[in-house]
Amino acid sequence: MDYTPYTTFAKDVLHVDFKDIELLITAFTHRSYVNEHKKTVSVHNERLEFLGDAVLEVVVTEYLYNNFPDPEGILTNWRSALVRTESIGAAAAKFNFEPLLRLSRGEKRGSDRAREQILANSFEAVIGALYLDQGYAAAKTFITDAILSTFKQILDSGSWMDPKSHLQEVVQSQAGFTPVYKVIEETGPDHDKIFTVGVFVDSELRGSGQGPSKQAGQQKAAEAALLSYAAPETQNQQ
Repeated sequence: MDYTPYTTFAKDVLHVDFKDIELLITAFTHRSYVNEHKKTVSVHNERLEFLGDAVLEVVVTEYLYNNFPDPEGILTNWRSALVRTESIGAAAAKFNFEPLLRLSRGEKRGSDRAREQILANSFEAVIGALYLDQGYAAAKTFITDAILSTFKQILDSGSWMDPKSHLQEVVQSQAGFTPVYKVIEETGPDHDKIFTVGVFVDSELRGSGQGPSKQAGQQKAAEAALLSYAAPETQNQQ
């Protein structure tokens, strides 16, 4: 195979020369690719993902502990925002992980949500590979550049808060009401239901969302409503 894209990624993005480039290639190898290429590939990235997840959490925890005197609950929420799928998936997209992913033909045609999860998993796997090949300091440098650099934006936007809690704070401060959630629709069999939930403010629908549970639907509805409250602010700034 052509190692060039991976060695280039190591130098240009990770700023290191990998001693074992196969480790980095494995970090981009999805289980589905192994299933489709059993004669030539035998290792996928899940073990590296397991390791990288732990390294990521240690680096983020260390940063928050050393720089902020806030109580445990706040620090935990901030850490969750920094390491959640959306955050690390976005970091993987920013650093152009996708062309390096080794996926089955089926996974290449997957949904955007599935691709976001794959990107997030590969991001953790790359951290694991970097830690094994170059050590903790190199992994910490990459995490600082890719993840910790977004912390101010997360703080400023309030996205570290639980969407329902954030929405309630926004609505009560702007309108003086408490959001009310209602199930609009249930579809699918009992073992695989999809709930569509609406969030209402003073009887007005402000957002809706779907999920495999009422709680998941409520979170998505809250996220949609937060966008509707942010829109006027964005327009006013233009």
